[in-house]
Amino acid sequence: MSTVSKVVLAYSGGLDTSVILRWLQDTYRLEPARAKAKAAGVAQIYVEDLRDEFVRDFVFPMFRANAIYEGEYLLGTSIARPLIAKRQVEIARETGAGAVSHGATGKGNDQVRFELGYYALEPDIRVIAPWREWDLTSRERLLAYAERHGIPIEMKHKGGGSPYSMDANLLHISYEGRSLEDPSREPEEDMWLWTVAPEAAPDAAEYVELEYARGDIVAVNGRSMTPAQSLAELNRLGGKHGVGRLDLVENRYVGMKSRGCYETPGGTIMLKAHRAIESICLDRDRAQDVADHDRRLAGQR
Repeated sequence: MSTVSKVVLAYSGGLDTSVILRWLQDTYRLEPARAKAKAAGVAQIYVEDLRDEFVRDFVFPMFRANAIYEGEYLLGTSIARPLIAKRQVEIARETGAGAVSHGATGKGNDQVRFELGYYALEPDIRVIAPWREWDLTSRERLLAYAERHGIPIEMKHKGGGSPYSMDANLLHISYEGRSLEDPSREPEEDMWLWTVAPEAAPDAAEYVELEYARGDIVAVNGRSMTPAQSLAELNRLGGKHGVGRLDLVENRYVGMKSRGCYETPGGTIMLKAHRAIESICLDRDRAQDVADHDRRLAGQR
């Protein structure tokens, strides 16, 4: 296996990328460079707050287009990947890294999202995709590898075995794996992290007033907010009232079906509000044209 002096990994702290950290060092012989950097007092770990950029430049434009995949999925994972890829390429340029890496499996959509982003911004960059190279072909094997190498893993399932495969950002949380592989089984209630069950939500209605400027939210209930603050507040309000849960079997870009559960409370409110504005502003023919365009756009996820 060839030596790479430096790799920029999209690291989430979950099972897959925690194992990938160690695997990259073993497979691509990164440890000498790491030890040298550590001895020199250098620690190039980038933990950055991209929330406003995420909402302003990615989430808001997506909701202006009502981009909903297969009529239900609000693209919470899809819309985050271009920003992560963009920042990885920027860091690779800043640090002189020869490669970028991601933790997407070889059967999902994320590998396509990440790599199209990388190559659009840096066509000659090297991409390391461990799931297409290693023999750790299941989450159980990943857990065993983590245990052998002393890699701490959080979110182990209370019943033992691997945790749910989760992705979380300011727009949503997604869940895959475990019992969700059986479409006949209902999700476990304690899986949900942001929303209460509708049965446990308050009986009294709560009104939310949104102020828009040029198509984007600028205030919630009379309070001016940044893009990230507005989405966080809508997540809080929606989650409190059991808004934004979704259980879906979708068609993946790579040709297979996948079941996922999603929590998108703030995004669900944003979509409803934007469609309400359109119902006031658009005539029948224009509304149909917009709906056709929105559907085609979401299909390019």
